[in-house]
This record gives sequence, structure tokens and C-alpha cells, in this order.
Amino acid sequence: MTNLTPFLDRNQAYADGGAYKGLTPMPKHQVFVITCMDGRVDPAHFLGVGPGEALVYRNAGGRVTDEAVREVAFIGAVTEMMLGDEAPIFEVAVIHHTNCGTAFLADENFNRVFSATTGVAGDELEAEAVVDPHQTVKADVDTLRSSALLPAHAVVSGHVYDVHTGVVETVVPV
Repeated sequence: MTNLTPFLDRNQAYADGGAYKGLTPMPKHQVFVITCMDGRVDPAHFLGVGPGEALVYRNAGGRVTDEAVREVAFIGAVTEMMLGDEAPIFEVAVIHHTNCGTAFLADENFNRVFSATTGVAGDELEAEAVVDPHQTVKADVDTLRSSALLPAHAVVSGHVYDVHTGVVETVVPV
């Protein structure tokens, strides 16, 4: 038995229930969520996102990295290829959260050790820290909106999820 075993057991129940049947690659609600990989920050729970309703991209801090921008561009290109001029507007929702573990990257001692371990410059690591999610979500929305790779049929919003209250606050509307 491994740590994954209970999840594999749940998977069998999911597969037996057939909830995945009829789902398509394109989300029902034309929403692409970029958020943190923190176990407390699961859009299926705090937004009620069900299978096939939205695309979800998770990374440390929910930051809009170069890779995240490329993923948004990819989805835009696929949508345009599949639907052409009929491609609907889809919303990219960038969601940061309170009490994010990436704040450790702003800690001088942690940053120094982690920088030595990874070979990534300390200032680059510190720039990834989500200490004030209201500030970082605004910066990430600006980054995505200003990207030449943002599809013409995409809009971007920014939000902060409070892990203590469960409330999502819109910080940057569409």
C-alpha cells in the first residue's frame, strides 16, 4: 500500500460511476483558471467546478509564468482551430490566495538555501513569492493582458481566495 492507494480506490469508484462519459476537451463554461497547487486551493471545492466545466492550470502560487502564458495561447489556438470565427470569448481567471507557501521564497534564509539547491537566482525566486496576493494577482493579470500571446477572444480577471473564510474576492474585474 502506498500513499496513493486510497486515491486509486476512489478512481475505481469514479470509473464505475461513468461520470467522465460525454465530456469534451473544451470546457462547458469557457473559463480557464490559473491558481495555486496548494492542497487547500482546489477550484472543484471553492468554486464548485465540476468535470468538463472549466480548464484548470495549477502551479506554485498560481503565478502567470511564461509556461502559463503559453498554455493560455495553446487553448486559444485550439479554440480558434476548432471553431474559427465562431470562437467564443473565454475568461482566464487568475486566482491567488492568502497564506501562500510561496511566501517562503521571500524569507532570506529559505531563499538562500533554496537558491543554492536549485541554482535559480535568489531575486528570481523572491519575485515568485505571493506575500500580498492582492498585489501579485494584479501584476499577473497585467502580465497576461500585455502578452502578445493572449488570444484575441480572451479576457482576463484577477481574484484572491481567502483560505480562512473560503471567500473569493474579485480584485481585477474583466
